[in-house]
Amino acid sequence: MKKLVGLVMGLGLVLVLTGAVMAGDSTTVAVSANVVGTCKFLSGGTMAFGGLDPSSGVDKNAIVTQPTFWCTKGASYSITDDKGLYESGTIFRVKHASLIEYIPYTFTYTATGTGGGPGSTLTMNIAGTITFADYQNASAGNYADTVILTITP
Repeated sequence: MKKLVGLVMGLGLVLVLTGAVMAGDSTTVAVSANVVGTCKFLSGGTMAFGGLDPSSGVDKNAIVTQPTFWCTKGASYSITDDKGLYESGTIFRVKHASLIEYIPYTFTYTATGTGGGPGSTLTMNIAGTITFADYQNASAGNYADTVILTITP
């Protein structure tokens, strides 16, 4: 029994001395993150002028299905276009399906704003017009163009 008590006391002494020899320390870890400004189109749009009647004498406004998109909350965005396939300088034009004939049209929209996050869908405000003077002497047939929009945060 005396040996057991001596052994326990010896172990206790070793633990006390070992604890006195050990020293602790601390440090910090820097944590960071960066939310990237992102913009994504959710849907494309359409701009249809329908029938252009040369006897009407009136300008024709397009019926538009507006593209939708979202941008990161608080991110400023801008939208640009490529002026379409048949631009002439800064003028948008639709092209006849089988002839080398074009009709100019306007293509306007709101180009800037601020995003509200993926749950906050934004809708463009595209508008277009073909003036009577531009289609009154056009050849009969279908005309078309494709405009590519690009959005950047």
